[in-house]
Amino acid sequence: MSEIAKSPAPPYYAVIFTSVRTEGDNGYAKMADEMTELGVDQPGFLGVESVRDAEGAGITVSYWDSLEAIENWRNHPRHQEAQKLGQELWYKSFATRVCKVERHGRFKPPNAE
Repeated sequence: MSEIAKSPAPPYYAVIFTSVRTEGDNGYAKMADEMTELGVDQPGFLGVESVRDAEGAGITVSYWDSLEAIENWRNHPRHQEAQKLGQELWYKSFATRVCKVERHGRFKPPNAE
C-alpha cells in the first residue's frame, strides 16, 4: 500500500479482511490483482488499503457506500471463486468484519498538496 484511500464524509462502510497466508504463491498474486481491478469497478466501491508482513499476516480494508454494495461484492461470481480458492489454497486462517464508519480524520502536513 502506498496511499491512504480517499473516502467521503461519513457514514460509509468498511470491510476489514484479516488473514494469514499459506506458503507459496499458488496463483494468489494474479487473483489478488484481478480482485482489486474488479472491486474498483463495482457500484458503491470507495477505496481499498492493504498490507502484509513478511510472515504472511495481512489486513485489507475496503470501503463501500452501502451494505447492499458490500453484499453485491460478496456475491459476485468471480469474487466467490476467489473466496473458495482462498479457503482451499491461500489462507491458513482469516476473519472478515463489516463496520459502519461514523467518524474519520486525516493528517496532512501543511506543505502537502
